[in-house]
Amino acid sequence: MKLSKSFKIALNIILHSKLRSWLTIIGIVIGIAAVIAIVSIGQGAQRNLEQNLNSLNPNILTVSPGFSRATGAGGEFRNFGGESRGGSGGSTAKNLTVSDVTALKGVSNVLYVMGTVSGTVSQVSFLGKTSRASVEGVDPAVWKNFETTGLASGRYLSQGDVNVVVVGGGIANNVFSGMETNRQISIGGQNFRVVGILQQTGTGGGPGGGSDDNRIFMPIENAVTILEGKDKKTFDDITIKINDISITNETVTQITNILMMSHGILQASKQDFSVQSPTSIQQRVTSTLSSTSTFLTGIAIISLIVGAIGIMNTMFTSVLEKTREIGILKAIGAKDRDILTIFLLNAGIIGLIGGIFGIVLGIFASGYIAELSGTSLGGGGMGRMLSSAYVSPTLVIGIFILSVAVGLIAGAIPAYRASRLNPVDALRYE
Repeated sequence: MKLSKSFKIALNIILHSKLRSWLTIIGIVIGIAAVIAIVSIGQGAQRNLEQNLNSLNPNILTVSPGFSRATGAGGEFRNFGGESRGGSGGSTAKNLTVSDVTALKGVSNVLYVMGTVSGTVSQVSFLGKTSRASVEGVDPAVWKNFETTGLASGRYLSQGDVNVVVVGGGIANNVFSGMETNRQISIGGQNFRVVGILQQTGTGGGPGGGSDDNRIFMPIENAVTILEGKDKKTFDDITIKINDISITNETVTQITNILMMSHGILQASKQDFSVQSPTSIQQRVTSTLSSTSTFLTGIAIISLIVGAIGIMNTMFTSVLEKTREIGILKAIGAKDRDILTIFLLNAGIIGLIGGIFGIVLGIFASGYIAELSGTSLGGGGMGRMLSSAYVSPTLVIGIFILSVAVGLIAGAIPAYRASRLNPVDALRYE
């Protein structure tokens, strides 16, 4: 029997059992769509993660209060989001002080050390328009040595500056469009002069790894007057620039030992700070993301297996319904391989149709989920990471082949049983 004839018979079986066939196809569609959506969200998050990590300066280390932030992902995700980095960890005590900055300057591989305070100000006004903005207080004498985002206009902060600010490109271009240097901006009820505007990058680039686009930088002496609960002697973070990145781990160890001595800590279990480097952040976040994606993909594959069972059930039912027809085909000369081909094609077509609709549904679902994640999680690091999906051609081709393969595998046993039916018994079947 020609393959085209077998294909027509297989297609005819599906057309004469529309409801059962489409219910089976829906099971495959759901499974394929779930796999596409989950994998594409994971790939999109991975791409965003790589972009954020690539923007981090490899010779910048950050010391933060609270030891649990060294082992959890919350701090790293907040840094990627460009939010206020000071605050919560295992300890909310502000245990980073001026004496810590002084002590760290003595580490051999350290070039610059800078304490920072940060927070959100709800009243930022320019030319009659008011908005919220993240404010970061820095040491103007060394800040430019940490900053990797270029200037769109003006200059960086410098030693001796007071009541002046450098504004991120996102604020200057999007929030207060038309902002220029040497203009006055009101922050928390105080007036400041804009001396510089950073280039808008859309990614990271600041000393701590967050986006500079939506930040306002000012001398720490000014920041503590407009940020509630801040003072010049305690910091939300200490940023460190090192010379040789090949000995980063050794430098982190030295910094840890010095700070433990400075804080009077003798046991590592009582450590009340964390030292973060781009490498350690990448390892932790990538590991967490990979584990989560694997778990969710496993759940999606289970739904695909359920769809495969549905195909097998449909095929067994079709074999029972078409027993007499199988007998007739064999009586007029059809061979076992012809019957096997017909029912394998039947299962393959179901997998093919389910794969096509599943891929389309999965692409739309991944885009919707990404948009919903970005909205519901806000502008933070997690929201940014999950706010885009990446559907690669390799993924689409692989999932398409998988859907057809699932159909063929699920239909193999019923097709084999159909091919082994005795023609006489099949003709007698009622």
